[in-house]
Amino acid sequence: MHKTRFMHRSASLIAAGAAALMAAGVPALAQDNFPVKPITIVVPYPPGGSNDVFARTIAKEMGDHLKQAVIVDNRPGASGTTGTAAVTRAPADGYTLVAVSSSMTTNAAIQPKMPFDPVKDLAPVAMFAEGPFIVAVSNAFAARNPSELINAIRSQPGKFNYATSGTGSVNQFGTELLKAQAGNLFITHIPYRGMGPAVTDLISGQVQVLMASGPSLLPMVRAGRVRAVGITSLKASVIAPDLTPVSTAVPGYEYSLWWGLLAPAGTPAAVVGKLNAAVNQALAKTAIKNQFLAEGAEVKAVTPAQFGSVIARDVDRWKKLAHQQNIVAD
Repeated sequence: MHKTRFMHRSASLIAAGAAALMAAGVPALAQDNFPVKPITIVVPYPPGGSNDVFARTIAKEMGDHLKQAVIVDNRPGASGTTGTAAVTRAPADGYTLVAVSSSMTTNAAIQPKMPFDPVKDLAPVAMFAEGPFIVAVSNAFAARNPSELINAIRSQPGKFNYATSGTGSVNQFGTELLKAQAGNLFITHIPYRGMGPAVTDLISGQVQVLMASGPSLLPMVRAGRVRAVGITSLKASVIAPDLTPVSTAVPGYEYSLWWGLLAPAGTPAAVVGKLNAAVNQALAKTAIKNQFLAEGAEVKAVTPAQFGSVIARDVDRWKKLAHQQNIVAD
């Protein structure tokens, strides 16, 4: 009799434990065995850009490490919002991820109707890299270093223009941050539809200043078609070690892009930990470091919690800057 009651009680406890695990979203055994099927990394941009290049590089390494295929799926639209929003609606099991950049946080600062919250609806998995901007001027512009650039703009307020790849772009945020920290420099924003036309007009002298990534500007600098006057890292960077940090003229100024991997909110910590380890082991390889450097970025291996802090910090600071500098969406 006692044995029968014990067996019934044990069965009830087992069933209750199983139900609790299922309620958590992913059974414990599935977490231990993860992954048991291919993983998809959504890139919310067209093929060929930095998000796509970094995701494909990391996907191969992750697949080798996890012994499962890792597939890259490009889903462009709405400045990265379409593909990212789709991932927030995917099962929180680690099999659907999204490769994003810091433009997600600048979008969140100016888009009043974002279909997701980048802090609440996504779980940070791993950062890939960080990369500063190059600050370049047209050859007709006299400045040759950050101090001369700032002094020239201050001495003739309103005379000069700066280009960006579009209203609300990361280029605009970087330049408006510089304007604010330098005491609200008066230089006019000229937005373009993409980086190509902006660089073209910088070369022709239609605009005087452009802040953009190394791959966008350094080929033109090396060809002598524009002049690099500084870099937006706080200290000298391996991306362009001969360039002077803008912080030498505007103390404390720093602006860098970042790239990383996110999962749907609620993805189990054990699964996130396995994914983070797979990314970070890839970032430790010299070949990967060199490939990222060629794209204007330094690898950055961090924990999921550290990456989450970066995202939350950026969403907050860019909202404040957008309000202060009147940065609005198109």
